[in-house]
Amino acid sequence: MNKIYHLRTCNTCQRIIKDLGAESFEFQEIKTQPITAAQLDDLAKAVGSYKALFNMRAQKIKILGLAVNSLSEADFRRLILDECTFLKRPVIVVDGQVFVGNSTATIAAAKAALGR
Repeated sequence: MNKIYHLRTCNTCQRIIKDLGAESFEFQEIKTQPITAAQLDDLAKAVGSYKALFNMRAQKIKILGLAVNSLSEADFRRLILDECTFLKRPVIVVDGQVFVGNSTATIAAAKAALGR
């Protein structure tokens, strides 16, 4: 199953979705349909950590006064589950492979996995 976790209001997510082609994906808009603990656990297992799924550029980090370097894996997990903006976006799942974020290399790897 191919899936994209995204925010509808994120222009970067929308650009990437358009670029990848929507026909082969299931979409989960994480603000209206929050990521579940089981989904997050599966993604973290696939990428190696919750920290790899954490959006280090989220504005809420500063608002909440978080010291990101002192957070544990359990903290990253809890924060992502509590606030959708802490999930690094988009998260693209292609045939079990997970691609996190919007870097050029990440999107190119997702396209390659799709055979594009």
